[in-house]
Amino acid sequence: MTTPAAPGRRVPEAVHRRRWVILGVLMLSLLIVVLDNSILNVAIKTISTPAPTGLGATQSELEWAINAYTLVFAGLLFSAGLLGDRLGRKKVLIGGLAVFGAGSALAAFSGSPAELIGFRALMGLGAAFVMPATLAVLMNVFERDEQPKAIGTWAGGVGLAIAIGPITGGVLLDHFWWGSVFLVNVPIVLLAVGLMLWLVPDSRDPNPGRIDPVGVVLSVTGLVLLVYGIIKGGQLADFTDAAVLSTIGAGLAALVAFVVVEKRSDHPSIDVTYFRNKVFSSAIAAIALVFFALMGVTFFAVFYTQSVRGYSPLETGLLLLPLAGAQMVFAPRARLLVDRFGHRATTTGGLVTLAATLAAFAVLDADTPIWVLEVVFLLMGVGMAHVMTPVSVVVMQALPREKAGSASALSNTFRQVGGALGIAVLGSVLSTAYRDDIEGSLRLLPPGARHAAGESIEATLAVADRLGPRGEALVGPAKDAFLHAMHVTALWGAGVAVLCAVVTALFLPGRTPGPEGGDPKEELVSTVD
Repeated sequence: MTTPAAPGRRVPEAVHRRRWVILGVLMLSLLIVVLDNSILNVAIKTISTPAPTGLGATQSELEWAINAYTLVFAGLLFSAGLLGDRLGRKKVLIGGLAVFGAGSALAAFSGSPAELIGFRALMGLGAAFVMPATLAVLMNVFERDEQPKAIGTWAGGVGLAIAIGPITGGVLLDHFWWGSVFLVNVPIVLLAVGLMLWLVPDSRDPNPGRIDPVGVVLSVTGLVLLVYGIIKGGQLADFTDAAVLSTIGAGLAALVAFVVVEKRSDHPSIDVTYFRNKVFSSAIAAIALVFFALMGVTFFAVFYTQSVRGYSPLETGLLLLPLAGAQMVFAPRARLLVDRFGHRATTTGGLVTLAATLAAFAVLDADTPIWVLEVVFLLMGVGMAHVMTPVSVVVMQALPREKAGSASALSNTFRQVGGALGIAVLGSVLSTAYRDDIEGSLRLLPPGARHAAGESIEATLAVADRLGPRGEALVGPAKDAFLHAMHVTALWGAGVAVLCAVVTALFLPGRTPGPEGGDPKEELVSTVD
């Protein structure tokens, strides 16, 4: 029998007493999902290396290994949130962890890039049920006045995962084969499931929504076609190709159809009426655009440190520590700045800082002192922390407590979609700029080998390695071409962050509290108590 809540509280007393321990268990579950992507960031160069060291994955296959996970994750988040609201968040959370663990074990023993992409999609399926359930449980075990602090701590957990992921990945790759970066998830999953069964209370929405299968199919189809077309355009270095244009067009058409269906449905995956509120829409846009810029830039940063600068995976993981450490330290404290200056000033300041650090990549070269890169990563982490915590609070407190799963799913859907599009678009910018610059140096190769060798720096270096002494002439031009491509891509990423800063400066609330007690679709609490 559940202990009744104390007067003035909505949370039962027994749950209230152990709320911070429950948050720790939820963060462990979250840790696995975020850890996996941050570990993979360090491993992508190893996986691109020919067998037996890696799988010989091309740049487009690497983008798909990341995006197969991301797109399934993003496409199913809403249905997963609704299932959690209907069946119970604890049950859905445990089921998601089990699927994620099974996908991790299978991915570890992939025999080809295609198998890895398939098993990453399975991991994305499991992760889709984990992420919204962690925030939904959090919103149901903390009182409203403690929710901003709890969400800040939760966001700090993301920083912790980003910190230990690359280092863990580097240690594993130094001692074991590439599959160990996936196999490490399995024992963590077992521990998290055990603690959850013991400590975490179940909760559900008394009035859960209905599943929207048509919306799910249209959204996933649209996103996959759009991302496929963008990646294919980068691979061919030709966005006017008929196949590229038709695929992108079909993806956009499916997404337009999705919006039309959602507006007419009485049980939509996404209630599009929420987006009539400019504050709410700008917070969601900030989440998407931040991850668009960040994921795209992180993708090339690993190749810069490993392929151009010559650092090992472990050293790369250590180089990323300032980025993660800053998020871990500042994310829980960002609410203090929000209390003093408001959401608008805090978030816009964070985005301007982020834009400056992304632009700084445009001045890095092969001989830049490494401390300069460390300062850039540190400031990038500070900027991120002062964006994600405020906008997460805005989004989560915009909806009723009972709809916490759907609010969390909405936030995470746009974060994942932004990240997937960032990798696809900025990855294609990188690939196109690289191919344009390296083409002249590839003339010594047979015509049939030039296209594959020009797709990425790793492809060029692999060909140079096979040619032996004759291939040494390709190494310098490959690094120069990559640096040029990185500079172009970094400026694109910085431009997106500046655009996002303009949106938040115009539409996020300042220090003045907004109206309270109204319809959450039309009003948003703009400050934190």
